[in-house]
Amino acid sequence: MDYTIDQRWTDYTVEEHATWKVLFERQVGVLRAGACRPFVDALRTLPIGPERIPDLAQLNPLLGARTGWTVVAVPGLVPDEVFFEHLARREFPVGRFIRKPHQLDYLQEPDIFHDVFGHVPMLMHPAMADFMQAYGAGGLRALRLGVLEQIARVYWYTVEFGLVEEEGQLRIYGSGIASSFAECGYCLNDPVPQRLHFDLDRVLRTAYRIDAFQACYFVLGHFDQLLELARIDFAPHYAHASSSEVLRPEARLPADRVYAMRGSTKGARAGAGG
Repeated sequence: MDYTIDQRWTDYTVEEHATWKVLFERQVGVLRAGACRPFVDALRTLPIGPERIPDLAQLNPLLGARTGWTVVAVPGLVPDEVFFEHLARREFPVGRFIRKPHQLDYLQEPDIFHDVFGHVPMLMHPAMADFMQAYGAGGLRALRLGVLEQIARVYWYTVEFGLVEEEGQLRIYGSGIASSFAECGYCLNDPVPQRLHFDLDRVLRTAYRIDAFQACYFVLGHFDQLLELARIDFAPHYAHASSSEVLRPEARLPADRVYAMRGSTKGARAGAGG
C-alpha cells in the first residue's frame, strides 16, 4: 500500500547506466560553481558517481547516520497521501526508472536521476532533513483542510526550485534546478526571471508552471529559514492565502522584496526542470 518496490539494481542495462553517466557528468560540470556548499559537499560524501546508477542500499547507511533518512524505490509518481506519509516517516520515495536518451533535457515525471542526484544530497543537511519531515506531516494536514494546492507551492519554490544566498552570491539548492542542465545557468544569470526574498504568504499565493523555466524564484537568506517553516502553524497563512488572489509567477507586488531586478521582458523559454 505504500508503493515501495525492490530497486532491482542488477536489472539496469548498460544503456541505462550510460544515460546516468551523461546526465551526471554534465550536471556536475555546471554545478561546480552554481550549487550551494551543502549540496556539493554531500555529493562528494555519498556513493553517487558517474560510473553507474546508484544502489539505494548503499546510500541509506550514510544518509541514515547523518540525518535519519532513508530512500525507498517506487515505480514512479505516487498519490499525494502516500508521498506525504513517506516524508513524515523520513523516507524519500525514488522513482526506480531512468529517462531515455532522447529525454535528457526534460522529463515531466521525476526519474531516479532527478530524485537521487537532485534530492538526496540536500537530505544530508539537517535543516532540509527536518523541513522535509515536517512538510510530510503538513501535507497530510493540508489534504484534510483542502489546501493541497497551496502547500504544493511551498514545495515547488523551496525543495524543487529554491535558491539560497551564500556569501553574497545566489546558489542552487532546489532539485528541479540541480537536475536540469539548462535551468542551472538560467536561474542564476538570466535577466528574465524575477528573484524574490522568500516570504511564506507570497509563496502560498504564487502559481507555477511545470513546462517552462521558472518566471520567479524565491531566495532563502539561510537554511535556518527552512527550520522556521518546519515549526510554524500554517493554518493562519492558508486562511490568508485562500482569501487573496492567486498570483501569476511573473507578478510584482509593492511589498515584494526583490533580490535581483529583471532586465528583460522576454518570456521564459520552454524546457523546465530535470
